[in-house]
Amino acid sequence: MTGEVAVLGVGMHPWGKWGRGFVEYGVVAARAALADAGLDWREVDSIVGADTVRGGYPGYVAGATFAKALGWQGARVTSVYAACASGAQAIDTARGQILSGLADVVLVVGADAAPKGFFRPAGGDRPDDPDWLRFRILGATNPTYFGLYARRRMAVHGDTTEDFAQVKVKNSALGALNPYARYRKRVTVDEIAGSAVVADPLRLLDICATSDGGAAVVLCSMEFARRQGVAEPVRVRAVSTVTPRYPNTVLDLPDIATDSAVAVEPAGETFRASIARAAYEEAGIGPEDLSLAEVYDLSTALELQWYEDLGLCGEGEGAKLLREGATTLGGRVPVNTSGGLASFGEAVPAQAIAQVCELTWQLRGAAGDRQVEGARVGMTANQGLFGHGSAVVAVR
Repeated sequence: MTGEVAVLGVGMHPWGKWGRGFVEYGVVAARAALADAGLDWREVDSIVGADTVRGGYPGYVAGATFAKALGWQGARVTSVYAACASGAQAIDTARGQILSGLADVVLVVGADAAPKGFFRPAGGDRPDDPDWLRFRILGATNPTYFGLYARRRMAVHGDTTEDFAQVKVKNSALGALNPYARYRKRVTVDEIAGSAVVADPLRLLDICATSDGGAAVVLCSMEFARRQGVAEPVRVRAVSTVTPRYPNTVLDLPDIATDSAVAVEPAGETFRASIARAAYEEAGIGPEDLSLAEVYDLSTALELQWYEDLGLCGEGEGAKLLREGATTLGGRVPVNTSGGLASFGEAVPAQAIAQVCELTWQLRGAAGDRQVEGARVGMTANQGLFGHGSAVVAVR
């Protein structure tokens, strides 16, 4: 397909709480990705940095910050921010530069040094920011939001707290096999049930932590990959960065000339489902083609919702899919073989890039004990604040 670009290299800095700056994590990941690609930094035409709002001014211009740390060599530079979708936006920007002919080789880097506790809106009072408003007016931190999602699934679909716990059990077992994961310990349903309630019905072990970490990918044109002797590289076939759809109503008032009065029915899918649909349509595939998926499990309940939004099962059937073992290693479509955010925690600008790292290892057959047998097509999915879609389809 003409819209494909090759993933020539991937690299990560282990997640954790290391007490160092985001630049160090990003540089480690970048050098690892360059080594994996077999390239020197001076061969890179462009660098795209995924911004962090927690790193001061250097975090707002992450592309230039990483370029300086690696050693200025004249590369084109871009910095992007889309909250949790920043990594996917950075990958999309890099892909656009390659497909337009502006660059042959682009390095994409994201890293974060997260504070302890809940994320809070950065900067002073921001009454035009819905995140700031729910914190300030409602006192609703992110786990409160996750708890409302979980409670709705229980009420509408009959999910149970044990269903949620089984997501964590699955992901912790996979994270225990991942050398980059922060938490490398299997947990049991009883341990989850015994952890503190944070936002009923979710307990501490149902909710992801905040973490330090970094991830990077080297993307290149298909022609450059062939010149490098890479006959069958992993390819990025689609990147979905769509926004939500809301109903539009045209009022039929006497002083407004309209051809008709139209009330549009609300979209028949969630925003997350629209992110997935756009990726499927661009890639020319469907959910039945997926070998695996990496999804944004801020909470255990949210992973179940992603099963449905990605079309892996029908509405309300996420817990059933989990119970059948379809989403674990060896199942029909393993989800979060990396261990997910359950095992990593959030390092916001890096996480969508880290998802692509996992897909790349899986599609290369290089994921070790986490390997999905015969993996050929993978998909990532998350979403960013203010309606930033984020999904990447990779194939081999």
